[in-house]
Amino acid sequence: MGTTTTINPATGENIATYDQLSREEASAKVDACHAAFEKWRHESLEKRAETIRGLGKALRDHKEELAQLMTDEVGKLIKDSRDEVELCAAICDWTAENGPSQLADEQRDPSNAARGIVTYSPLGVVYGIQPWNFPAYQVIRYAIASLMAGNGVLLKHASNCTGSGLKIAEIFKAGGLPDDLFTVLVVDHDTSDTIIANDKVRGVTLTGSDDGGKHIAEQAGKVLKPLVLELGSNDAYLVLEDAEVDKAVKLCAQARLYNNGETCINGKRFIVTDAVYDEFVEKFVKTFEAIRTGDPKADDTDMGPLARTDLREDVQKQVDQSVEKGATIACGGSIPDGPGAFYPATVLTDVAPGQPAYDDEIFGPVASVIRARDDDDAMRLANDSRYGLGGGIMSADTEKAIELASKHFDTGMVFVNTYGVADPTMPFGGVKNSGYGREHGGFGLKEFVNAKSIFVGAD
Repeated sequence: MGTTTTINPATGENIATYDQLSREEASAKVDACHAAFEKWRHESLEKRAETIRGLGKALRDHKEELAQLMTDEVGKLIKDSRDEVELCAAICDWTAENGPSQLADEQRDPSNAARGIVTYSPLGVVYGIQPWNFPAYQVIRYAIASLMAGNGVLLKHASNCTGSGLKIAEIFKAGGLPDDLFTVLVVDHDTSDTIIANDKVRGVTLTGSDDGGKHIAEQAGKVLKPLVLELGSNDAYLVLEDAEVDKAVKLCAQARLYNNGETCINGKRFIVTDAVYDEFVEKFVKTFEAIRTGDPKADDTDMGPLARTDLREDVQKQVDQSVEKGATIACGGSIPDGPGAFYPATVLTDVAPGQPAYDDEIFGPVASVIRARDDDDAMRLANDSRYGLGGGIMSADTEKAIELASKHFDTGMVFVNTYGVADPTMPFGGVKNSGYGREHGGFGLKEFVNAKSIFVGAD
């Protein structure tokens, strides 16, 4: 049995060490979660909603301690950690308000019976494998929907935010969730694969890289388990010929640098039409050069460290390989001296196919700027990707941008003249190598249910 140690990426100091579960211990926790599910599944939709509303209150009651811990573990700005907890509570509120109607029985008029009923029955235990960049939100996103549907929930969190996962379990208990219904598994990857194969696990969800998604899809496919995958992306933000450049610069910088640049739907490729390219790049670089990195708990810090030093090394390698293949560093681009996992806000120009900055996802504060001939060429370049999670369009003609987003942008989400992360009312997910399935907006409530048809004869 191994251990996992969490490390503060701003200082390099150890935070805590946790024992990993053996396979037998992990299996016993799955059994306990399934036993809790067998009781929870029979609670009314209204009772589940009431409990989930209590979880939202508990998250707000414990917001500061959870936010401080998340910042310690992954280097998020403290204000962003607080906002993240508020988003999690809002997800609970929305689910409590809308879950009962979304999951209510539906009456149908089949041709082969007097009447039909569609009922959304819970599947069982849902296993979530989650990353570190949003230690609370990634958990709440799938867990609350699964609980509302009547399922039990297992969590394997990223090792570097183990404490945050365990803290959420404590908060849920304080909020009134029955014992064992939400269970954190501190396990290694091999043990995780055995959890997927466990007969009592009926659904699997992963947020992570496309390589990780392929592995989990293979494991789930072997045992025919339903699966939701929310994977990486290299989202394109288009700056069209009629864009207001100052506004576009502000929004694109926010889209790239939010959460220290470690967000799956951060803008990563900025495709700028020739008509405004020079002005955009000049102002974009100045904005990045002014970004202050430092203590994520300090009020005057714009950007904290990356979550781990090995992740910073991966970012540097991708930057170096891109430069070797023709990209130009307009600002940033090198690891600074000193403790912690800090990396500067970086802009690359002359980005082209064959470079990691064009083809892959750089999970850090590195913006790839690509010149397009015109608006049509910008749309073509945006879709020239194996990914399809999100993207953005900057244009003075909002209706034209909506038309492009609706009919031409091959992604799951598009931000028109704005930047955002997620909202409980709107579906979240992607296409192509960015995964499949949806969360939020009511869609996530039905990912792990049995849409059961009941045919009723005449009396």
